[in-house]
Amino acid sequence: MPDDIKPTLDAPGQGRLAHADADHPPIPRARVAVILSNLGTPDATDYRSMRRYLGQFLSDRRVIDYSPWLWQPLLQLVILTKRPFSSGKAYAGIWNKERDESPLLTITRSQAEKVAEVMKSRYGDDVIVDFAMRYGNPSTKSVIERVKAQGAERIVFFPLYPQYAGATTATANDEAFRALMQMKWQPYIRTVPAYYDHPKYIEALALSIEETYAKVERRPDILVVSYHGMPKRYLMEGDPYHCQCQKTTRLLRERLGWDQTQIVTTFQSKFGPEDWLQPYTVEHVARLAEDGKKNIAVMAPAFSSDCVETLEEINEEIKESFEHAGGETFTYIPCLNDAPAHIDMMAAILERELAGWLD
Repeated sequence: MPDDIKPTLDAPGQGRLAHADADHPPIPRARVAVILSNLGTPDATDYRSMRRYLGQFLSDRRVIDYSPWLWQPLLQLVILTKRPFSSGKAYAGIWNKERDESPLLTITRSQAEKVAEVMKSRYGDDVIVDFAMRYGNPSTKSVIERVKAQGAERIVFFPLYPQYAGATTATANDEAFRALMQMKWQPYIRTVPAYYDHPKYIEALALSIEETYAKVERRPDILVVSYHGMPKRYLMEGDPYHCQCQKTTRLLRERLGWDQTQIVTTFQSKFGPEDWLQPYTVEHVARLAEDGKKNIAVMAPAFSSDCVETLEEINEEIKESFEHAGGETFTYIPCLNDAPAHIDMMAAILERELAGWLD
């Protein structure tokens, strides 16, 4: 670690600056923290837990930017009286009962643990690795406070969204900055940019496809690359998400050596009355079946971890739409999760972002 961020302590582990007064507050050894940030998770599947989680999520102006005077009465009096039941049922179907938590929480923790192993092998004890959720627990604020207490004077904040969007990357960063606003002594912070075209990200996606295709009895007729949707209006207002999704698919196709008939980009999870980015996955897979594409594979590159949108929406609603239209074989390719190639990608990005802070 560079000398400029090493406090001079009077003895190892004591946390007291040399020559400081006896009543000076203890200061831990200065370190750098890496915080992996994911979307979030309810604490449980019951009504109150789901309402609390959905209320936080759907009150975020980055996610729903309608006027609060119009949106909040509808949200509080209508949506949050009904949706917690249906969402709770969806989560219950995928819940990690052994650990009593959502799969997203289980996977994100595993990602952080494996990234921590790599960071320790490269930087020893100079790097702390933790993870936080934008909505739910562990909260961004609590994790920033925790790593600060462990000596983090510098933070690399890593939103786990390959493609930038205001409703994902930006709101995660917003929450980190809000936490810093409440601190007397702020750590320095770097935010990791979108990595939709990073060679190691594209390679990890390609490997996951090749591994899945090698195991299936019949090669899929087409690969549906399904990204989370957003209102088309956001694109018109300057959000780069749609363009970055398209580039990810193009780079993936080029890496695989496929032509354009073998892969298609779609968007899922439409919500509300507005036009969203199209084609809609749930409708497009039905059209594929009707057009004779009876065997398809689906992947969701915008998600770093499998979650309710992949394990429940893709594997149930979207699969059902395909089979109802005459589809025969539906193959879901899991998210990158804690696969070695994904961890290697994260480590490579972090090594770049840590440059100048650590040798």
